[in-house]
Amino acid sequence: MAPLAGPGGRRGKDDFPWWLVALAILGVVASFAIAANGLYAQIFSLLLNGIGVTVFVTLVAFTLAMLLGLGLALLGLSDFLVLRQVARFYIEIVRGIPILVLLAYIAFVGTPAFVAVYNVVISPLVSIGWTNPTVTRDVPFIWRTIIALTIAYSSFIAEIFRAGIQAVDQGQIEAAKALGLTRFQRFRLVVFPQAIRVILPPLSNDFIAMVKDSSLVSVLGVADISQLAKLYYSANFRYFETLSILAFIYLVLTIGLSLLLRQLEAWMRRRSGSDRSAFPRLAAGQPPSAQV
Repeated sequence: MAPLAGPGGRRGKDDFPWWLVALAILGVVASFAIAANGLYAQIFSLLLNGIGVTVFVTLVAFTLAMLLGLGLALLGLSDFLVLRQVARFYIEIVRGIPILVLLAYIAFVGTPAFVAVYNVVISPLVSIGWTNPTVTRDVPFIWRTIIALTIAYSSFIAEIFRAGIQAVDQGQIEAAKALGLTRFQRFRLVVFPQAIRVILPPLSNDFIAMVKDSSLVSVLGVADISQLAKLYYSANFRYFETLSILAFIYLVLTIGLSLLLRQLEAWMRRRSGSDRSAFPRLAAGQPPSAQV
């Protein structure tokens, strides 16, 4: 991400991150308050038990969403009209449904339907006693949430991948074709290394958003930090203290990840500056074997 404009519209090193200093001071003050107050410390230690669920849901769902989104983007850029239309149909339908509605649909409609179809498929095995039929309650709610988040975010990530791939200079792709690279080699050596520089900033934003949207697992009763907070303030009516600690934990997670991702973007910009061409050997006309 480029630094924000300073006084007079200037950008650069003189734009000191005072916002980060202010956040660090607030974080230190909040940490001391939690350590010094027995109630805050109790709530904090309780909510920490749900961080593992939040991190697990986010990492698994986002990884699956990226794989599905990349596949949809490639389908949307296919030479075949039917594949392009299928990808566009999926993206437009999923983007138009709120995540909470999609979550409820997957959890209470899609999962029972999938289990029913699965039981029909394995019915010959059930009849000879090799396995038992599956019931809906055998599918954990945490995986229903992961599937819903994967489907929801894949539609947005597909558009990010599509925009990044289309941003690559067509002339470089034509040069790779002239040198005899296969379609897969062109994507791996030419298109993707350049597209990732365009893709990374919006992809980072979606990752941070999923960290927050992972709290939707609490709707299904999964014991993440949001659900544990809900159970605590429902039993003790400590709304201010519990919600303050919950907000503090989410801020630590999201701001920490945001700073790490900015460092990754800065590293990629420096690497791009030292190597202006994503495939310098191809640009120099060397054979494809020199690239692999």
